[in-house]
Amino acid sequence: MQQLTLFTEKEKEQLLNKRKGETKFGEQIQLIPNLTKIYDDIARLDVDYVIFGISEDIGVAANHGKTGTYKAWDATLKVLLNIQSNTFTNPNRVLVLGQLEYPEERKALLNLDLSKKKQLAKVRHFVETIDRDVTHLVTAILEAGKIPIIIGGGHNNAYGNIKGAALAYKQRMNVINFDAHSDFRSDEGRHSGNGFSYAYAEGFLKYYFIFGLHENYTSQNLLSRLKKVKSIKYNTYEAIAVRQELDYSSELKSAADHINDRPFGIEMDCDAIRHVPSSAMTPSGFNSEKARQFIHYFGSHKNAAYLHICEAAPTPSNETQVGKLITYLITDFIRAKNACNL
Repeated sequence: MQQLTLFTEKEKEQLLNKRKGETKFGEQIQLIPNLTKIYDDIARLDVDYVIFGISEDIGVAANHGKTGTYKAWDATLKVLLNIQSNTFTNPNRVLVLGQLEYPEERKALLNLDLSKKKQLAKVRHFVETIDRDVTHLVTAILEAGKIPIIIGGGHNNAYGNIKGAALAYKQRMNVINFDAHSDFRSDEGRHSGNGFSYAYAEGFLKYYFIFGLHENYTSQNLLSRLKKVKSIKYNTYEAIAVRQELDYSSELKSAADHINDRPFGIEMDCDAIRHVPSSAMTPSGFNSEKARQFIHYFGSHKNAAYLHICEAAPTPSNETQVGKLITYLITDFIRAKNACNL
């Protein structure tokens, strides 16, 4: 894959902060030194999880959002590699593969005026290129019998995750999405706001649950559209956390009942977590503990097929905190999956 850059031993050693008497997570992860055929290279490794990054914010720009989501992968690696290796983390079952990155497309983006339809259409065409790469990589990982953990980029990449998983399982996928937005907007060209609607229209998505939709940021047209699609259900953040009409734990179960009858993807949009630097940072949302509980709950289901954490947009001043949060979510998922596989 032309856009896939493998994570190397040299890069790993540069990021590791070793201490006497301790073993860090990064010291015991698996790597692929040379890429031949992606499926074969992954299949032959004795691992359960394949973590890779998507270093792009093209889908966010195509949705007129705040860019910077391409930085989340690097921020995560710096923290993830340096947590402790112990009986709780089991890094020897983890392959850190590398990242999909698009430097030429990002460079071209800087010279485009997205207020002009033709130039906006060009950026949305870039997103279709990313779609193909994500689809191919997710399909290969799942067909090799491993579980993908996808970090970074915009929520446009939900489309590639869903399509890739559907192709691997040879059936439509279900998805649970922890998100302030539905990302089920119209098919106006690919961007971060319509990954799920494209996947549904093309027959890759079956049942879809949006957990914690923000009432202030969902149009009436979109609410009406969601109501018409019987395979889509949602709750709102306000109903759970503000008006307390719904109970958080009970809603986890209701959402699971909607999507856990077949392989499903777990989508975690950092826009929904309070004060996390992201493409649409919110001052009012679920806290990090609720996000972690969500990942643990759905990761504990045997049909959980992949985890995608997206939309975080760290800056130099907060990248460590963002990296820590994403690392917590990754390890919560791994622990939950390990427990359900015992």
